[in-house]
Amino acid sequence: MPRQLNTKSSLLAERAGSLSATIAWWVDRICALLMVLLVLDVWLGIFARRIGNLDITFTEELARYLMIWMALLAVSSGIAYREHIGMRLVIDLFPESAQSIAALMIDVLALCFFVVLFYYGLGMAADGARSFTMIFGISKAWPFAAVPIAAALACIQLVLVCLRDQAHYRHGRGMAT
Repeated sequence: MPRQLNTKSSLLAERAGSLSATIAWWVDRICALLMVLLVLDVWLGIFARRIGNLDITFTEELARYLMIWMALLAVSSGIAYREHIGMRLVIDLFPESAQSIAALMIDVLALCFFVVLFYYGLGMAADGARSFTMIFGISKAWPFAAVPIAAALACIQLVLVCLRDQAHYRHGRGMAT
């Protein structure tokens, strides 16, 4: 039977979970908006080329950058909801007594990866400031900024869900989802 969470652990887990859910809520809506814009852009491109015989050249480039931003931002939501099937599968392979340690190790490894991605993403975005997109002529720093921003959100979510889940594990409740 699950033990009662003590006050400090309960409060920390609750606040971390609440902040994680709030961030995920906003990121989900931004991703949904980007998806709507992506679909409209692709439809416009199809209409312009196939039906309207119009020479609209920006749709392909815009679709590429919308998709990059959407996919990278969605990573933090996947972390918040613990939706990576491979990670859950690995954690579930361990006996319940070791799942806390397995989850912590996976979270630390993932955090290391996203910290490195953030660091190199900053360099990539800075380098992109010196080159420009073919169609729009904007600095590539804007599309490249998706990498460090998404990595930072992933790091934040990893810390928050780790705090949330470790408190649940310590009190016999398993991973919170």
